[in-house]
Amino acid sequence: MRFWFSTLLILVPFSLMAQLTAPGSNAIRYVTYNSITGRKDQAFFYCNALGTESGTMSASRSGHAGNRTFTWNKWNDLTTSFSTFIQTDAGVSSSTINNLTEGGYKVGIDSSGIYDTSMVGWIFFDKPPIATASLAQQLCYRVALNGDTAAKIDKFIYKDINTGASLSLNNELTYRWSSDPISFIPAPDASLNPIIQNYPPEPPFINYNLPLEDVTYKLTVSTLGCSSQSSFLYHSIHVKADFEADPVEGEAPLEVTFTNKSVRGNIYTWEFGDKTESSLETPDPHKYNVPGKYSVTLIIESTLHCIDSLRMDSLIYVEPSALDIPNAFTPNDDGMNDRFMVYSKSLRYVSMEIYSQSGLKVYGFSGEGDVLENWKGWDGNINNSSIKASIGIYYYVIRALGWDDVNYNSKKYSGFVYLYR
Repeated sequence: MRFWFSTLLILVPFSLMAQLTAPGSNAIRYVTYNSITGRKDQAFFYCNALGTESGTMSASRSGHAGNRTFTWNKWNDLTTSFSTFIQTDAGVSSSTINNLTEGGYKVGIDSSGIYDTSMVGWIFFDKPPIATASLAQQLCYRVALNGDTAAKIDKFIYKDINTGASLSLNNELTYRWSSDPISFIPAPDASLNPIIQNYPPEPPFINYNLPLEDVTYKLTVSTLGCSSQSSFLYHSIHVKADFEADPVEGEAPLEVTFTNKSVRGNIYTWEFGDKTESSLETPDPHKYNVPGKYSVTLIIESTLHCIDSLRMDSLIYVEPSALDIPNAFTPNDDGMNDRFMVYSKSLRYVSMEIYSQSGLKVYGFSGEGDVLENWKGWDGNINNSSIKASIGIYYYVIRALGWDDVNYNSKKYSGFVYLYR
């Protein structure tokens, strides 16, 4: 049993420890033979753009100590065998042959007949493929690219090493569109004529993929051995409507500033959602008086009559009116709760009357607009004088009207407030 186990180790095929390469080649494929089932040999592809390219092939071994003898031969169509001697390298662990022309090559590796193997490889020379990139169509909503390509060598011919019959290996052609700077190209490696477009062709668009700046479109075409490129500069004509709003939420009257971020606009139409519009490139700050939600739309048109629009639904929120009345305040100048002030939102008009327990009016206010906005409430002094009101309970009557036309004038908005010092 030990003898047979050792013998199996010795008879491991040497080809598992040998390697055939072609430095400088651009691709590797495998060829098969009709007369030899299951055999595959490597095929190495070089690009021979100038017609002066030559190939290189190297063989090496590993896994055991000691050097080998490498013998190289080339396929000969006259003898239908590898009968054209090239060179022999003895006492080395690897061997290289240079300046190779197209064809098949065989290297035999031996060491005193103990281990031996042979490897076959084929050298093929390719030509740069055709690559033409151009603009097929340019519309406001569409860019159509046009690519033309073809391999200059369709098939590579080799021989069945057993019969000498001619066989062929098809060239492989791939392509890919790209752009600089990077912009969207649908299926860049699946279509020679990609179309970049908005859908539908009228705003509002579902997708926005068109380049908004000038880009260089490039078509790269590759075969097994070579690649070619073609490009052109595309001058964008496309438009994009875009804007920002600040603030987008608050009480009435809410003043909103709109910042125009559109690209290539010339004519502008702003629709603020409250039945008002503006044709300015950057509109004046817009005031929303009535509580509610507002959708804003911007429509732009370029000098070439390309149109785009952007609608932001429920972008602006003006809070409904509200009124809340505290029941105490402390006008002691400590900076905390020093004034009797209603807490309100979106009020158009407010009036307040305050009376002592004896029925004497000690404070009164009514106002709207800027007057209301600047109102600070009752400071605890009698009728805006320097005379401080006494500690105690005071009666108030408040009337208000919200920007949403809600009236605050019921008994709910009259009552008592306690003054502490």
